[in-house]
Amino acid sequence: MIKFLDLQKINNRFRREIDSRIGAILDKGFYILGDEVATFEQNFARFCGVKHCIGCANGLDALNLIIKAYGFGKGDEIIVPANTYIASILAISENGCIPVLVEPNFTTYNIDPDLIEEKITERTKAIMVVHLYGQAVPMEKIWDLAKKHNLKIIEDAAQAHGAYYQGRRTGNLGDAAGFSFYPGKNLGCLGDGGAVTTNDDELASKIRAIANYGSDRKYHHIYKGINSRLDEIQAAILDVKLPHLDADNERRRQIAEYYRENIKNPEIILPKIYDEKSHVWHIFAVRTKNRDALKQYLEQNEIQTNIHYPTPPHKQGAYEEWNDMSFPISEEIHWMELSLPMSPVMTDEEVGRVKDVINTYK
Repeated sequence: MIKFLDLQKINNRFRREIDSRIGAILDKGFYILGDEVATFEQNFARFCGVKHCIGCANGLDALNLIIKAYGFGKGDEIIVPANTYIASILAISENGCIPVLVEPNFTTYNIDPDLIEEKITERTKAIMVVHLYGQAVPMEKIWDLAKKHNLKIIEDAAQAHGAYYQGRRTGNLGDAAGFSFYPGKNLGCLGDGGAVTTNDDELASKIRAIANYGSDRKYHHIYKGINSRLDEIQAAILDVKLPHLDADNERRRQIAEYYRENIKNPEIILPKIYDEKSHVWHIFAVRTKNRDALKQYLEQNEIQTNIHYPTPPHKQGAYEEWNDMSFPISEEIHWMELSLPMSPVMTDEEVGRVKDVINTYK
């Protein structure tokens, strides 16, 4: 069986060093907001090219903390792609803000910059860009719109650790960015974890306090905060894996290039990119009109796949008030998308096998 993502094999490469770091934490007996978190925050900030990294409990909290720290609330609008994982939208509505959905570009799956300005009103406070599947959003028009309308840019970089746009990493393309370190991410821990990156000193200080019960020092609470902290063990695991992230992403690019050059089935629509370094291939998403049949065919041939995502956010029960809305591009993507196996530990033989089976599908 070719696994969609072999997490055991991915993490076993670092088993000895992870065991050593966890052992040191157990010896110290200090588990929350200690040296391991501080070290990883410094290293990840340096990796992203930003001044600040604040660890938190998960990627949803990272976005929630950014919105909360900016003080956005009831009646404020935040523009967000219609084609995204629901967490992007949940963070907006959780703060009482109004998510304003914008269709994606059909070729990149990311928000279409040409469709944003028509959705901006006097209530708009921010544009949330989602670097979906690992490809950085083209930012020029969005930077111009943010400047023109005095808007913040929030990056949902949960799937794009290490991707570049015009020489800058994701996490350093807006005013603040939220990352997830869920185990299946390109940089994943062994549980839940997340982080915010920013160059804004004041925002970083406020987020750090809000994430720790609103406290700037022990038993002194200056905000109505939450409890969202990256723990020492997960931080240590991430710090072990971080130096290998660029090499892992490069292996993903090699696999993606092979798929894109050698999958020749006319029933399959392959993903397109505008710049090689802009994509870190968290997901290799293809489209086909007979998605379920292709998925079943691959499973019969012992190849695991996944779907990202079967139901768009505006058709979910959580947003019942949107169910009658129509976003045809997003809906077609969700109806046709299938994710092929993609990980840095796939062998050339496994990649070739995936290609061969797909090319025989009719």
